Amino acid sequence: MSIRTLDDLLAEGVSGRRVLVRADLNVPLDKQSGAITDDGRVRAVLPTLTALRDAGAATVVVSHLGRPKGEPDPKYSLAPVATRLGELLESPVLFAEDTVGESARAAVEALGAGQVALLENLRFNPGETSKDAAEREAFADQLAGFAEAYVDDAFGAVHRKHASVYDVPARLPHVAGRLVLREVEVLSKLAEKPDRPYVVVLGGSKVSDKLAVIEALLPTVDRLLIGGGMCFTFLKAQGHEVGRSLLEEEMVDTCRDLLARAEGRILLPVDVVAATAFAAEAEHDTVDAAAIPADRLGLDIGPRTVAEFASALGGARTVFWNGPMGVFELAPFAAGTRGVAEAITRVDGFTVVGGGDSAAAVRALGLDESSFGHISTGGGASLEYLEGKTLPGIAALET
Repeated sequence: MSIRTLDDLLAEGVSGRRVLVRADLNVPLDKQSGAITDDGRVRAVLPTLTALRDAGAATVVVSHLGRPKGEPDPKYSLAPVATRLGELLESPVLFAEDTVGESARAAVEALGAGQVALLENLRFNPGETSKDAAEREAFADQLAGFAEAYVDDAFGAVHRKHASVYDVPARLPHVAGRLVLREVEVLSKLAEKPDRPYVVVLGGSKVSDKLAVIEALLPTVDRLLIGGGMCFTFLKAQGHEVGRSLLEEEMVDTCRDLLARAEGRILLPVDVVAATAFAAEAEHDTVDAAAIPADRLGLDIGPRTVAEFASALGGARTVFWNGPMGVFELAPFAAGTRGVAEAITRVDGFTVVGGGDSAAAVRALGLDESSFGHISTGGGASLEYLEGKTLPGIAALET
């Protein structure tokens, strides 16, 4: 794989040139106030934007936020992101109130050397995500018309065949930004030659969401630790009753087959925190994983499981973690995720947090981000990379 980098573009000179940067500014917003609740993805793109600004580029930033239906929707506006980006860059960021319309054209034309503009949510335009190639390419033509070069620094979107990710780089000289380059380097190490022992921790809701990555990783990992809602389908495959816990009945046979093929390398919870309802105030107790009461549902792994998982992680040289161990957003069910995350920070080796809810948990629980080797910005993209899939956004950057 041969990909030109931001350093290659900077070496050619960008002073006074317009550069389009596809960023991933898909940050969570408070439903009431509209304020950003986690600016991790904004901070992640700063190295690329700062380098371009300092080199004198006129930088046009584009991104999506949420899943609007191809038309403007105020609750998905990038306006709060423009404000936060300006604060982090310590210089004003021009904000366009549309994607390729009059406001966008005015913002781009007003840009001077070293200035930054952010266009409104790409997904307000149906061309961004259209399955109709002609519609998507027409939108890509308009976006590409704003710049003389393209930088992809949106790793969280590279698994999508969208106009700004896949079609625009075909129309402009294109390079990978600092973040995308780092993500690819890290995941390549995991996929190709991880230092051993190699331990993977998987959580999240459904086995079906993680089946492909489990299949891809099973031949290479030394231990696979499974928590979160998906663990209950595995426990059912072992013959245990799981009460009212999340269960994919149609995946039980698949889990039974995975357990057999793993030959003891898959570790499941030995105890869980089981509650009477999915609520912070619900009555809850720690119970044996093989004896979950019929009227309860598991919402976290228990302390004995945390200890066993920590022991398995203790001697690891490489760790990949994707997915929380429980409903960490509710305080009574956050201890499992916290305990496993803290165990990962103590690993004497290379540790990777695979984006998505795992990255959100690190920040929500107040853990020191620098204690992890790498925190990915793309949960779905990182999983698909490890599954061995071709990522459209990465393929589009290849020269």
